[in-house]
Amino acid sequence: MAGSNIIDLNPEVLAAADESKAWPFEEARKIVERYKGTDFPETVLFETGYGPSGLPHIGTFGEVARTSMVRHAFRVLTRDTVKTKILCFSDDMDGMRKIPDSVPDRAALEPHLHKPLSSVPNPFGGDYASFADHNNAMLCRFLDTFGFDYEFASATEYYKAGRFDDVLLRAAERFDKIMDVMLPTLGEERQATYSPFLPISPKSGRVLYVPMKHVDAKAGTI
Repeated sequence: MAGSNIIDLNPEVLAAADESKAWPFEEARKIVERYKGTDFPETVLFETGYGPSGLPHIGTFGEVARTSMVRHAFRVLTRDTVKTKILCFSDDMDGMRKIPDSVPDRAALEPHLHKPLSSVPNPFGGDYASFADHNNAMLCRFLDTFGFDYEFASATEYYKAGRFDDVLLRAAERFDKIMDVMLPTLGEERQATYSPFLPISPKSGRVLYVPMKHVDAKAGTI
């Protein structure tokens, strides 16, 4: 939803912004510096994530608010000459690792443990197709209440539309290099099962947290 998109660019504000040591301006300057000597992209994207395994809360608000602050600072520092947007990305393909205490009829959801949140039935009633659909709608209503300017995106929709295909194939091509970077950062138990890919079982429909036995980048299979 688009909230208020007007910012104050009077000379006093610009002068104060140029000297400000507040962290949103410090972070925004890092973005400006990244593109020093080259053109900005058509749109500078600011992104915030949401895990719809539960309802939005004060932490959700804080994450979107902080991202909005940095975006605002960037717009002021660049005199609002660069197009920007905030993408609120819902990780609704994540597996449901546990059943929240707040849902009605928890027992009815037990057969759906570890399935993608967008495949888990909606326990709240209404017209929402899944648990994730309901919580995504609550997120948007929550953010709209506070007038945030953002664009919502669903991981499920992105995956199904093939928007991640190129990056997934690139990750398959560089699988060994990714593992070389990641494994030293993990504990022994996690090292045994870690993979940058989380396949969904065609039999159970559950997200699998398992090591990869074979990765074929050319065939696009794991």
